[in-house]
Amino acid sequence: MTLTQQQLQALPVFGIAGNFAEHLGQAGEDADFVDIQTEEENAPKGMFPIYIPGNPTFLGTYPLSNQTIQADFSHPINLQMEPEICVLFDVSYNEQKQVTQVEAKAFSAFNDCSIRRPNAKKISQKKNWGEACTGLSNQWIEIDRFEKGGILDNYHIASYLKRGDEIKQYGVDSPVLGYNYFYQKLSQWIVKTLNSQSDFGPLENLTDLLKEANYPEQLIVTLGATRYTEFGETGFLKADDQIGIFVYDQSHHKASDIPNLFQHPEKIPENFSGSALIQSVSED
Repeated sequence: MTLTQQQLQALPVFGIAGNFAEHLGQAGEDADFVDIQTEEENAPKGMFPIYIPGNPTFLGTYPLSNQTIQADFSHPINLQMEPEICVLFDVSYNEQKQVTQVEAKAFSAFNDCSIRRPNAKKISQKKNWGEACTGLSNQWIEIDRFEKGGILDNYHIASYLKRGDEIKQYGVDSPVLGYNYFYQKLSQWIVKTLNSQSDFGPLENLTDLLKEANYPEQLIVTLGATRYTEFGETGFLKADDQIGIFVYDQSHHKASDIPNLFQHPEKIPENFSGSALIQSVSED
């Protein structure tokens, strides 16, 4: 399954904060959510916009790239890869324009790349700073059913950084079933959150954003980054780095295969069971 640039540019992109154990703490962002109340201790903290087509603010800048991450390295910058999966959802509304259902259609590898800005008032200010600041693989995999027993049961998320001739594991190789909220529980949470999240703390009013986007029939939701390795937790990106995120079927590929695929992307087989995202980090 493929989506054209024209199709992608028409799709709002949202992220989920705090859907993988320990990630917020490793990213130094847990303090941002100290006043956010959740129904369960392990529930995600909320959703945030990454891209809203037509929005007059920075959120209207199209940030997705499957090849590069661009940033201004002329001053100290704490830039981190955030390896995760994203899901393309169909969205249904009632007559009052409330979301009634989201239906998962396909998934892909995603880099929710973030600038660690301690004084940022909203999460979105750490996510969209211009063109080619976020990563999305062009390899989409159709979802047979978004529930236990479906295709996603077998997938893992792995991520690596190449600096010079050295390859470092960036995120902990993690099963997608490791998400705190997943499948039906996640879908129900997304529906509720889209309808109820207000402008509070680091979060934004989502019903207003959906209205501004003319109540889209589809949207992309990135589900949350995995835990970092010891290197990834403090290994901020630099110009000329190569970064790779692989969402792979562990019933077809071993974890030990992935670094070699990253080292030699030209050898990624046509029948690769997964979605690969390889980007170069460049000076803006």
